[in-house]
Amino acid sequence: MSTLLLVRHGLTAQTGPVLTGRTPGVHLDERGQKQAAAVAERIAALPVAAIVTSPLERCTDTAGFIRDAQQAAGRAPQWHVDERIIECGYGSWTGRPIKELTKDPVWKIVQTQPSAARFPDGEAMTDVSARAVAAVRDWDARLGGDAIWVACSHGDVIKAILADALGLHLDQFQRIVVDPCSVSVVRYTDTRPYVLRSNDVGADLTAFVPPARKGRRRKAADATVGGGAGSGQV
Repeated sequence: MSTLLLVRHGLTAQTGPVLTGRTPGVHLDERGQKQAAAVAERIAALPVAAIVTSPLERCTDTAGFIRDAQQAAGRAPQWHVDERIIECGYGSWTGRPIKELTKDPVWKIVQTQPSAARFPDGEAMTDVSARAVAAVRDWDARLGGDAIWVACSHGDVIKAILADALGLHLDQFQRIVVDPCSVSVVRYTDTRPYVLRSNDVGADLTAFVPPARKGRRRKAADATVGGGAGSGQV
């Protein structure tokens, strides 16, 4: 079973006060570079088979740190840019201050019923969810086996993927928090997805190193009755 590490990009000068959206040319600032270097160092403990990234610069910058750390560890992960995990198409909201957008009637819909939300001149949240979930499930199936792979994307996109993995209706996705350069871990199986970590910004990731194969391994697609001994004990 492959393991997906969902990584949100690091901070930019616009992250927070402005809805950056798909604005081109927005790179990590000094804070974001430090965050990306730190998350790359954490992920370097794992043998990453592939890095899939949104085409926007703040993601390719972050993913580049992860690739560099993998290469420093003697690995050569595949590198793919996938438009399906690009930021939401915020339409005419793009580049506007958040404090202005909170006064727009669409804001309340996005907060309380995102499945009914379409950004002005932009994308519907249901379409964002559909393309992003399709992308990660597609890559997961392609990589297969015990591959560990990274998808570097954006906050709302990652929240939509996690909501799907948790079996939540899209209207519940605002309950999920995804901070800059956080790692969320999903393992897809024939039975269901398992969300192993969410919004992790500092914990050790070595528990996700695949164990050495010793003969026939137990198929770990079913939830362990009683809760099991933890992922590090499988």
